[in-house]
Amino acid sequence: AGERRRKSKLNEGRQAGERRRGITPRGGRVMSSGSLDLSAMMCCQQEAVVDTDDEDPGVAESAGADSGVAKGEETATAFASPLSKAVASDAPPTPAAAGAVAGQPIKCKAMVAWKAKEPLKLETIVVAPPRAGEVRVKVVANALCHTDVYTWSGQDPEGLFPSILGHEAGCIVESVGPGVTSVEVGDHVVPGYTPQCSQTTCIFCCSPKTNLCPRIRGSQGKGVMPDGTSRFSLEDGTEIFHFMGCSTFSEYSVLAEISCAKISPAMPLYKASLFGCGVSTGLGAVLNTTKVTPGSSVAVFGLGAVGLAVIQGAKMVGATKIIAIDVNPKKFDAARALGATDCVNPMDSKEAIQKRIVNMTQWGVDFSYDCTGNVEVMRAALECAHRGWGMSCVIGVAASGKEISTRPFQLVTGRKWVGTAFGGWKTRTDVPKLIDQHLAGKLPIDHYISHTLQGVDKTNEAIHILESGECLRCVVIY
Repeated sequence: AGERRRKSKLNEGRQAGERRRGITPRGGRVMSSGSLDLSAMMCCQQEAVVDTDDEDPGVAESAGADSGVAKGEETATAFASPLSKAVASDAPPTPAAAGAVAGQPIKCKAMVAWKAKEPLKLETIVVAPPRAGEVRVKVVANALCHTDVYTWSGQDPEGLFPSILGHEAGCIVESVGPGVTSVEVGDHVVPGYTPQCSQTTCIFCCSPKTNLCPRIRGSQGKGVMPDGTSRFSLEDGTEIFHFMGCSTFSEYSVLAEISCAKISPAMPLYKASLFGCGVSTGLGAVLNTTKVTPGSSVAVFGLGAVGLAVIQGAKMVGATKIIAIDVNPKKFDAARALGATDCVNPMDSKEAIQKRIVNMTQWGVDFSYDCTGNVEVMRAALECAHRGWGMSCVIGVAASGKEISTRPFQLVTGRKWVGTAFGGWKTRTDVPKLIDQHLAGKLPIDHYISHTLQGVDKTNEAIHILESGECLRCVVIY
């Protein structure tokens, strides 16, 4: 018995060390949070950030944050897959290892998008050292997002080629440029496509009403760093564009300091990647943008990771009727596990989906969300909102040139149409707090990881998996 206890303590110590280094578990499976009492979780209706002052992030294991399930009530999600092969090979760089290349170019592998719709090509690239206000990071894990596929498909009006896509990632700081003070070598960070300069002269960062800091928006949209140049090139000198200020389909990347959210090293980086876009966006749409109130009715159009995060957030704040809408009924089990009370397939009836939702609720839902990027669905989401006070939130990104429309009378009769970017979260302030909530066992996210792959060269495979319709998030471990 004593020997078993000794081995158990050694095993616990090893696992704790791996979590600190951002290494994923060597075994196990993704579990559902469907058995949790989500209504008892974090509720943030009065502030744009989650207050964690009284929480100890070091209790992740005892609180059940790793499994995301209540003890003894394990239920696999509809898309769950084993994580046994998803072992990240990179621990934080030691000072000696980092110093050996600090200030020097790094050669590494990256998946480059040369043309729209053409398979990404594995290339050996040169990543220049960070300049003033910049941070070079080692990308440990990247989660595929539909926005990456959207740009790769050629639908993005700001899409540039050749470029290195990717923006949902967990990274480790390898080196920093002059003037960088908020992060240092070895820190764990989540890149943010919505930066936060936090300058007192920035009316956007100073306002609680928005997270849309414009400090580097101009250069980011042009695929370059704030000084107007790229840090990526081939060995022959061919320059490659950046993407969304992140470019995480590469083993190394360079970010603006104001795009780096420093997070707890206790958070495994393969899971931290989920907070870089989709999951945070869905939660924030509920908590920040529309501020759903207890007892509300909600309709969610599109049940990818964003839509399911909306459902999870709505359940957390006490919505009592949550209608999940998708043309793929295979997604309904996951939606129900997270709190959906009704699941509707628009293809099951010739009746307009907005009319069906109104008939299910008499006057429509209090809050509706488009998570598809389809402008016709955006209209349907608005028109199923409650007469007099219904609010509809556009989350999905439409293709270039698309416009939304409805009869003005829909707005005259009290409905509101709003939109959200990154769920209203301020990247550097709020992402660390969301991760602390997860570590405290209050915000389960494991159920979103439906697939894992090993190696940056598997990114094309990850894209195919995401397009299959049976994937929430495919995480690629570098």
